[in-house]
Amino acid sequence: MGEPISIAVVGGGAAGISAASMAKRTNPDATVVCCTEYEDVAYSPCGIPYVLGREIPEFERLFLIGPEQYAEVGIDLRRETSVSAIDLDNRTMTANGNNISWDRLIICSGFNYLLPEVEGNDVDGIVFVKNIRRGIELDQRLDSVKKAVVLEGTPLGVEMLAALAHRGIETHLVDPGSWLLSQIADADIAEPVQKSLEDLGVALHFGAELEGFERSGDGLAGVATSEGTIEADLCVVATHKEPETALARSIGLKVGSSGGIEVNARMRTSHEAVYAAGDCVEVPQGLTGIAVQGLTGAHAMQQGRVAGANAGDGDRTYDPVYVPWGMVGGNVQIGGASFGEHLATTLGIPHIVARANGISRARYYPGVQQVIVKLIAEPGTGKLIGAQMVGGEGVKERADFLAFALKRGVTLDDLAWMENVYSPPIGALYEPMSVAAQNGLAQL
Repeated sequence: MGEPISIAVVGGGAAGISAASMAKRTNPDATVVCCTEYEDVAYSPCGIPYVLGREIPEFERLFLIGPEQYAEVGIDLRRETSVSAIDLDNRTMTANGNNISWDRLIICSGFNYLLPEVEGNDVDGIVFVKNIRRGIELDQRLDSVKKAVVLEGTPLGVEMLAALAHRGIETHLVDPGSWLLSQIADADIAEPVQKSLEDLGVALHFGAELEGFERSGDGLAGVATSEGTIEADLCVVATHKEPETALARSIGLKVGSSGGIEVNARMRTSHEAVYAAGDCVEVPQGLTGIAVQGLTGAHAMQQGRVAGANAGDGDRTYDPVYVPWGMVGGNVQIGGASFGEHLATTLGIPHIVARANGISRARYYPGVQQVIVKLIAEPGTGKLIGAQMVGGEGVKERADFLAFALKRGVTLDDLAWMENVYSPPIGALYEPMSVAAQNGLAQL
């Protein structure tokens, strides 16, 4: 046997922690160091909006395990430790002024919500929802906030709109798009979510461009838009996630068309000893091969596991993605997999749309909810290329199933004749996905 290898991980989010853990599990003799600039690890940042909105009673529930448990399994976890430089030739990196040697490096540097480059962007009252410590500070601040603006109706933006409304704050959305979640959802699928948010008292301003921030002393007084100024003492920036690639660029790693670090199926970068995972990388979409980035925590975790296993001399690959997604907007669930109708049209992909208005349970069972399903399929073959849905319940499970079905090349005919659970409390006799597929076959 050779000398034990040393593995260094940059980043302590879902990808970084998964990479460090899997590297150690794959190669127990390896030395594994994980550096994160933040105070905390092993918590769910996705839960922060729900604590802010008081659906989850306390931030402590978001923590999974304590940092001491990483030491118990032999991972050298270094918190509040920033990596400032990487030396590829000597295989070292500088962290808080100290040199750390490595044989394999895994970069999991995450993402940023970029500060808008407009007048007044240094005013107190512009906040980001990303780090749990800042989330705790924001939670306290919200007690005195009367009016708030959320920039852009991204998934985080939608969650924060509901959270602020639940706190009794006058809440406005400023979004240059034409409808909610316009980068991922079709307008007709997003419409029930918009209605739900409006029922909570949220004012939605679509087609509105941000022009600047207005001051009152040191604090925020309003958000200037192309449609006028909205009074506000808080503004949440929830723009598209931008990959953090400064370190990767500084050492010459290839960056792709989406702005993320290029990796192969083993999550290896353009340098043979360097891997990367999470929101800083781009991966191919399964149907088109187009590079995508800024996905979910589940994607980051799985990418980290693959990168960690291979850095530890294992053999794992990460498949192209079909991106099942889902969330709650207001009091409505919305989700999908792969393309929606709008994106397929934008990309020039020939398709038909198969739609059904179904129900989540037996029609006579209390709590039954409407479920709308849209399937996007190839003309002629009926091969599934995408799906979107919205309803009161059951969206997550259908999104997961349809993403797997896409990966396996399922057709509308397969779905039209699929088996499904029928049990009055949890499933209707006619599964909405199957009904949508039957409607699509009628078109074919």
